[in-house]
Amino acid sequence: MKKALINMDSGELVETPVMNSITIDSVVFGFEKGSLEVLLVKHAEGISKGKWGLPGGWIKQEEGIDEAAHRLLRELTGLDQIYLEQLKAFGDPNRFPNGRVITIGYYALVKREDYRIKAGFTASEAKWYKVREIPDLIYDHNEILEYSLQNLRNRVRQAPIGFTLLPEKFTLLQLMQLYEEILGVEMDKPNFRRKILRMKLLVDLNEKQKDVSHRAAKLYKFDNDIYQKLTRKGFNFEF
Repeated sequence: MKKALINMDSGELVETPVMNSITIDSVVFGFEKGSLEVLLVKHAEGISKGKWGLPGGWIKQEEGIDEAAHRLLRELTGLDQIYLEQLKAFGDPNRFPNGRVITIGYYALVKREDYRIKAGFTASEAKWYKVREIPDLIYDHNEILEYSLQNLRNRVRQAPIGFTLLPEKFTLLQLMQLYEEILGVEMDKPNFRRKILRMKLLVDLNEKQKDVSHRAAKLYKFDNDIYQKLTRKGFNFEF
């Protein structure tokens, strides 16, 4: 803990302790076989050895925080060149057992099929977990994950997010399952189909699924121009 001169209300300069311990933790969401998932790492050393948590760690003296977030994710999981968005800082005085540490939370949405996960650095294992099956995580990482999920739920009602989680070609059922997983609700299929098609967001590819054991469904893709327009403009889509 360092000390610095602080100008108090009285106008005096008083030497007082200030924070110098800041970390990064990232929540990375993916979507696979109808389930929303999050990427976790098992710690290979330190006080949390053998336990699961969000990928993260310490910021180097010469790094900016965005740079640190990308480096840590790359070193711990192999994920690189993804879009990370800053969530907020988490600073409960008791969140870290060995002293006061503030962490800056980030989150990302990725297409799982585009990335190969490989544990490294201080992680012995990196694994996708279904959001509904998350184990007890280190420190306040369950709280950070829950905050990220609530943020995602708010976002999905204001902007289309499937483009970053679904494969290029998908069915309406896959799209509906994605929204059900994020929002934690069961949707009426005909009502969802009617509302989503009315938005003109999807392009009918005139193709059907191949090599499936059930009746092949029609395939769609996102209209990129409409997608970008709705992302910028926003919308209030109630399911």
